[in-house]
Amino acid sequence: MYQEPSIPETVPGKRYVFIEQTVFILLVLLSLAGIYITDFNPDDGYGYWLAMVFVFGLLSMFVAWLQAKSGAADFGQMLKAQAMHWLHTVVVVVAASFLNKSGQLSGVSADLMILLILGLAAMLDGYHIGWEFSFLGFFLVGCAVIIGYVQSFLWACGGFAAAIVAVSLLRTFLNAKTHRLDGDET
Repeated sequence: MYQEPSIPETVPGKRYVFIEQTVFILLVLLSLAGIYITDFNPDDGYGYWLAMVFVFGLLSMFVAWLQAKSGAADFGQMLKAQAMHWLHTVVVVVAASFLNKSGQLSGVSADLMILLILGLAAMLDGYHIGWEFSFLGFFLVGCAVIIGYVQSFLWACGGFAAAIVAVSLLRTFLNAKTHRLDGDET
């Protein structure tokens, strides 16, 4: 005799898309603040970017927890992977600090290096927790290149941020619309 499988309280695959998008936009805005701080005072910029490594790490663990809550991932495994990923990122950022303090890098060069490291870490983290972090890493690396080539980089990075957020929101909207047309509840 066929028995209908019980439906779990949390539907597997249901994502917290609005919250993940909010985290993405928050990180883009915090990154823009870091770019402004770096322009104003490169020494303060270094401290800000170091703190951002921890913010990125904590928010990525929060997103991993949301995904585990929806049944999309095992939180214990994700937590270990996230902790190791961001711990290694901190080690590399501290190494960049030592290079800065030894005089091998100037203040702005050290900030750009940390921005690139953070961009790479976010891109790689996107493989585990979602395309938003990969997209965020792309934004950070793009801003580092913009800072290197554009004199008024604050405006260029702000425009790039607006474009990145718009594309992200459009992708999320189209993805949600596709799921609704397919009959999914996500």
